[in-house]
Amino acid sequence: MKQVTNMSRLTNQLEKTFRLLNADFFNDELPTPVITVTPTAKAYAHYTPFNAWATKDEYRREINIASGTLNRPLENIIASLMHEMCHMYNDCILHIQDTSRGGTYHNKSFATACETHGLNCERVDKYGYCKTEPNDDLILWVLEHDELRDIEMCRIVPTFAAVGTGTHTSSGGVNPTVKPVASHSRKYVCPCCGNSVRATKQVNVVCGDCMETMIEC
Repeated sequence: MKQVTNMSRLTNQLEKTFRLLNADFFNDELPTPVITVTPTAKAYAHYTPFNAWATKDEYRREINIASGTLNRPLENIIASLMHEMCHMYNDCILHIQDTSRGGTYHNKSFATACETHGLNCERVDKYGYCKTEPNDDLILWVLEHDELRDIEMCRIVPTFAAVGTGTHTSSGGVNPTVKPVASHSRKYVCPCCGNSVRATKQVNVVCGDCMETMIEC
């Protein structure tokens, strides 16, 4: 397998995954969306239930995979894609509404689509049937498509410290600590007795006890 090292190969791989899932779980009924990979706050992915893209010949829906979540196991990435494909199925094939409250609450129509397309669905009080996991059929499907495992790029999502608001972390990705800003303080230590002092700029300082020049460290 050739490792994915650029965005075009990454989106090509996700488009390939969509085509395979569409063929095996939806009888090729779903129209082809534009698949994007961008940061998505507090979500693994999202589906745009209108024609968000246009060419000279056609209009297309959009499925976005959150760029900071691609470090998850392959079956979970594919389950996120399948979650959005179930939204697309209800929208484009059955022509029924499966969410409310600005798209945050998932109703029983969404749960039904999930349960017949490779996902286990769990109800959450505030958001309805939004929590999905790959079922045994989808996990087996992933195991049979080992060629999809070269999705190895993940956008690093840093942790940002905001004064007065605590720490805000973007959801869904690896969250390394941001490299701290360099200190303006300099420390000088006596090589003999270990006495130390600090200064706000580079200076030449002598230890009063040992009369030795102190060393910056």
